[in-house]
Amino acid sequence: MNIEVLFIDDEEDLRRAVGQMLDLAGLKARILSSANTALALISRDFAGIIVSDIRMEQLNGMELLKQVVKIDKELPILLVTGHGDVNLAVNAMRDGAYDFIEKPFSQERFLDAINRVIEKRRLTLENRQLRNSINIKNDDLDNLIIGNSATMQTIKNQIRTIAQSPSDILIIGDTGTGKELSARAIHSLSLNKASPFIAINCAALPHDMIERELFGYEAGAFSGASRARFGKFEHGRNGTIFLDEIISLPQNVQAKLLRVIEENSITRLGSNEAIALNARFIASSSIDLEQAANEGNFRKDLLYRLNTITLKMPALKQRQEDIVELFIYLTKQAAIRLHQEPPNISDNLISSLNHKEWPGNVRELQNFAERYVMGIESDISEQETIKHGVLSKRIAAVERQIIANELVAQSGRLKATYEGLGISRKSLYEKMQKHNLSSKDFKKNI
Repeated sequence: MNIEVLFIDDEEDLRRAVGQMLDLAGLKARILSSANTALALISRDFAGIIVSDIRMEQLNGMELLKQVVKIDKELPILLVTGHGDVNLAVNAMRDGAYDFIEKPFSQERFLDAINRVIEKRRLTLENRQLRNSINIKNDDLDNLIIGNSATMQTIKNQIRTIAQSPSDILIIGDTGTGKELSARAIHSLSLNKASPFIAINCAALPHDMIERELFGYEAGAFSGASRARFGKFEHGRNGTIFLDEIISLPQNVQAKLLRVIEENSITRLGSNEAIALNARFIASSSIDLEQAANEGNFRKDLLYRLNTITLKMPALKQRQEDIVELFIYLTKQAAIRLHQEPPNISDNLISSLNHKEWPGNVRELQNFAERYVMGIESDISEQETIKHGVLSKRIAAVERQIIANELVAQSGRLKATYEGLGISRKSLYEKMQKHNLSSKDFKKNI
């Protein structure tokens, strides 16, 4: 494993000398004048170490240390100090710095310290890789994404592989196929799983406030900005930022987003200072982005930046073997939310589930499962009766559904229900008995 050395100092002469020293020693190095630039390069799986001067303008070594510890507390930092900063360096070691070296230093002493830090980082990363390889075999993905069809096993294997990469991702698929669920699964299996997962519904952002919402702003950036505010991107630092239905973003915002993704940093409105994000971006779309790009509705450069890795979510009809298992799981979840017992699932219903098209995919199945638990719908075949049955059966099915809807709205309260329907108490009791409805099934136990 080739470990990179990030050397940060605002003195040009020292940067030049150290650069030559590391080059002659055959070490991979990047020489930087700014700690902010270094932060943009660092992530939890960064294969490198940091060597930084303590005293610098803008972001100094101590402030850099605080930021690095948030990203990866095991990323070793070697601090370079002047004679008067030794006590400060000792305190820094208590705060997470690996070691310090005092100026002026000899080449031999400097390289010896560098090699010790490199070996420390190499061991840390190798141990992590070993732990990750074990965790991948024992992950909880089967409980996060329900379905054991060959199609979904392929998707799960892709998610496991993708999760270990820091690359940005594009997830495509029809509405209701589980794009956000897959994004969350990727995050939960990633090295940054302890960091935030920020989901941004691009279609719901108000057009006149999109940049404020995403980038944040400084006090005084515009009229009414009385204090600074973090944007959604900044809340996702060191974690995963999920951009749902990215095509909804206006073209001018797409251009700014491209820069954010490329540099992995943002600049708040009213500021000139870049803030490192160290985040992974996952975008989703239910529309063919390549076609949208060809039609001028989506930036091609943004598409090519995002689709390095593309995950295509299958429609429910492409994984029909999973429908019954999914429905049973969804009814159990709905029963927990509604504080009710999971209802029995008949053979007729199972047969009906498998024969329905489900154009709304898993989301449509989830909505049906919730209505089924509430007692609003007893069977898919009942819906077909409403559409195609004989008149008496169609009328009965409609009547049952109207009464069930009112019971849901009134949380099972009978007086409010028969008053809402404009019928007598006796008439409601008779109709509930006729349609096998019980008020207790509609009461919320809160």
